[in-house]
Amino acid sequence: MTPASTSVDLSTPVPQIRLYSEWLKAVHGRDFATYEDLRRWSVEDLDGFWRSIWDYDGIESPTPFTTVLGDEAMPGTRWFVGAQVNYARHVFRHASAADAAGQPAIVAMDERGGQVTLGWGELRRQTAALALALRDRGIGRGDRVAAYLPNIPAAVVGLLACASLGAIWTLCSPDMGTNAVLDRWRQTEPKALIAVDGIFYAGKAMDRSVAVGEIRQQLPCIEALFLITSGCGEGEIVDSTDFTATIARDDAAVAAFEPEWLPFDHPLWILYSSGTTGLPKAIVHGHGGIVLATAAGRLHFDLGPSYSANNRGDRFHWYSASGWVMWNIQVGGLLSGTTICLFDGSPSGTRADPDWTRLWDFAGRAGVTWFGAGAAFFASCRKARIEIGAIAGTERIRALGSTGSPLPPDVQRWGTAQFAALGRPAIWWCNVSGGTEIAAAFMAGNPELPDTPGRLQCRHLGAAIEAWDAQGKPVVDTVGELVCTRPFPSMPLYFWNDADGSRYRDSYFGEWPGVWRHGDWVTIGGDGSCTIAGRSDATINRHGVRMGTAEIYAAVERLPQIADTMIIDVDSDGGDSHLILFVVPAEGQGVDAALEAAIAAAIRTSLSPRFVPDRLIAAPVIPRTLSGKKQELPIKRLFAGWPVAKVVSADTTATPEALPWYIEQAQRWQREAQAESNRRAGEAP
Repeated sequence: MTPASTSVDLSTPVPQIRLYSEWLKAVHGRDFATYEDLRRWSVEDLDGFWRSIWDYDGIESPTPFTTVLGDEAMPGTRWFVGAQVNYARHVFRHASAADAAGQPAIVAMDERGGQVTLGWGELRRQTAALALALRDRGIGRGDRVAAYLPNIPAAVVGLLACASLGAIWTLCSPDMGTNAVLDRWRQTEPKALIAVDGIFYAGKAMDRSVAVGEIRQQLPCIEALFLITSGCGEGEIVDSTDFTATIARDDAAVAAFEPEWLPFDHPLWILYSSGTTGLPKAIVHGHGGIVLATAAGRLHFDLGPSYSANNRGDRFHWYSASGWVMWNIQVGGLLSGTTICLFDGSPSGTRADPDWTRLWDFAGRAGVTWFGAGAAFFASCRKARIEIGAIAGTERIRALGSTGSPLPPDVQRWGTAQFAALGRPAIWWCNVSGGTEIAAAFMAGNPELPDTPGRLQCRHLGAAIEAWDAQGKPVVDTVGELVCTRPFPSMPLYFWNDADGSRYRDSYFGEWPGVWRHGDWVTIGGDGSCTIAGRSDATINRHGVRMGTAEIYAAVERLPQIADTMIIDVDSDGGDSHLILFVVPAEGQGVDAALEAAIAAAIRTSLSPRFVPDRLIAAPVIPRTLSGKKQELPIKRLFAGWPVAKVVSADTTATPEALPWYIEQAQRWQREAQAESNRRAGEAP
């Protein structure tokens, strides 16, 4: 794989947000002096803004819409009433021009060096072949199709095939344990499954044939199984259809296939929350909402057609596991006509001998021009003291993206210095924050705004984001709850199996009816930049992959050696985080190496190796509220250095005797963290 076929100029293209602003002025006579003026209009005139995005992006419908915003009440907002769209159709509008310009749709590589380049026409043919095979198996509008796939082109083909038919896509990464997968798919009852029999990750082949067999056995709703043979599977999976042979079909029916026109709010996919307070929420997004939000989002991501004169040869990569919403965001690059670059494997090679240049090497070989990853990845690269400039091809990168957790200012400055040495002194960082709930960003970047290390440059166009205090009043330059006060098109249509909508309302509108409460702490600065201070709930976020504490407890508390546990994820100023598991051992047991190994094995088997704790601490008791809930958030805040009086009170806990012990542990942690910070400062160049 070489970038020889690309031809993007190393100078930065004209930003998409400027092109849009110039179009607004020329076509609609709207002239905004500053970005803040544009943003304010976008949230005050939702009808005018989103109508402009529809027109500017060229979204098509065979039927006219009667209104942009049918009902502004949240939840239940109706957008573009009467319009018909299709996610896959919107992708393939780029096929002819991109193929004529020699720009591929997908460039993919795996950890062992396997390489695939897929043209737009070929992607469309494979999508049509799979869609017809699904239709032949009785799959149609509203049917769920599950996928147990890593970050490979087949997953993109699967999504587009389902979208073409109006079937609903639902994807889980094969690095998730079987129980976690079943917790999700038992709710949504897929009719078909696309699966891989094994994966290769971190230098190891991992069989998944047993897991696939168990999933099918536990889900009798699955009527058809399309199997990808990986070379890593060890068992035979009977009564399956060969996926590779299926997508090889090339006949008149495939050539004639067209994605169906669907109602604007027809379900596209189901994503899952992390399961913090029980079963993961099955979040349903619609075709139109995702297409529209992505159209606005590409202005912030600065993504244009790779076949255009302005963005010729652009290639977009965001490192992601397939089960993380950033996988959906990366695939969304196709909606912009942008070549996407997929990497399947560990970003650092083997765990025993990590090499943090691996992903940069992929980027150089694939011709990546836009490189995104979780904040922890960049922090790890800095700690490993890698030299990006020594890796061939990385000089082509013009933009860096970060999400998953706050990016520390010193890590961003390190990355900027790395690219300055490559001749790009003004490398643009697009730090974003949004989430699975909206499959988009609420806060993002703008290449025309000043650099803001450690912060997000701006609030997203069309997103009425504010920071609210406990009284529901907006605050500036003060930490508050992240809320969205007006509808955003990619908010969920609904949760699956939530007939009366009560779980959806309780999740996001329970605190302030009619106002979306996102669950993050945010500070909105006077200059418009934003800082995320972490989740205001108990979700564990490990390298951009989220998991609820309830799922971790379900995995470890089955062990007979354990009486009770509590887990917290504590951010450090180095950009990474530490997962701490407090363990109350069963009577006669102790917290030792054997128990640590048993806990690690339980989490690896049921969930993912990502959620194995960094430290186990034997605890006398787990603190709980008067209603019996574990006090994860107060203890996490103690470890983060919050004043005791602001986070926990003996009057609101059922275990006041535990507080002095946890306060002492938190103070010890803070001392250790400060010592480590001082040590790093002494080593800094």
